[in-house]
Amino acid sequence: MKKQLILFVCLLIPAFAVKAQQPDTASIIIHYKFSHLRDTANPKNIYQENMMLLVGKRSTAYKSYDARLAALDVKKQIQEQVAANGPNGKIMVHQKNGGSGTQYYLFPAENRLIRIEKKLLNSYLIEEPFPAINWQISTDTATFSSLHCQKATTHFRGRDYTAWFCPDIPFHGGPWKLSGLPGLILEAYDAKKQVVFKFDGIEDVSKMAAPTKTANEPPPPPGGIKLIGMDAADEDPRLIALPADVIKTTEPEFAKLKEAMDKDPNAFLQSATAGSGAHMSMSVKPGPRPVENNPIELSEKK
Repeated sequence: MKKQLILFVCLLIPAFAVKAQQPDTASIIIHYKFSHLRDTANPKNIYQENMMLLVGKRSTAYKSYDARLAALDVKKQIQEQVAANGPNGKIMVHQKNGGSGTQYYLFPAENRLIRIEKKLLNSYLIEEPFPAINWQISTDTATFSSLHCQKATTHFRGRDYTAWFCPDIPFHGGPWKLSGLPGLILEAYDAKKQVVFKFDGIEDVSKMAAPTKTANEPPPPPGGIKLIGMDAADEDPRLIALPADVIKTTEPEFAKLKEAMDKDPNAFLQSATAGSGAHMSMSVKPGPRPVENNPIELSEKK
């Protein structure tokens, strides 16, 4: 089994060529408080995460804001210890909640939806069918931070959703896969409030400066291995672009890969580093697996 896993990982290590996608620059970031009742048997235990939607002229990118903050915190810890102990000194990092590694890139003009899954050492690209959502727009209105919004409803992926979109931001996008309205979706939730994308503010990033290098940059990892998540600290927060080193895969292939990761993350990690030619002393201590009997996307009743 272990030999098969090593072979499987090694075959996936090289990044496949991905269709070139012109980078976009975000002018605003919409912040959401995402909540999801994953286990209906435990209604008080609701998963929560701070998310952000980068909105450009041609595309949007929906990703974890918590993951970015966690990466910046880890980078700060490393920089402080490098400054105190030197680049070859011992470094101990305490990582807070790193958020999810799933990102969604929407390119409406091209009818493209791309999902990025960041797992351990690699980023995986899965191209999904572009969401065709049949919205019913009503005359109801609401205001979010002085932004005038209009109500729309739909049935999508097994749930009945209500969305509030802003016609003054004429982009056909929103959180997660919700899109296709004549204005950006600022808030959305399903009928049972089990999945909620709550508006949490808008940020103007058009004048935000790009990240700069400092004297105490973390030393490069051995063998060119980069821990997934740390790259978020070096990203230009204005840039909407697919990861450069990404492995293109399919949904069934990724499901098998994720099963192998979840079953034995240490074996997967060591196989991945061995396949890259690097030698690293690392281990992953998996926590208890959360119960999830209520995924965001439900099977349609027939």
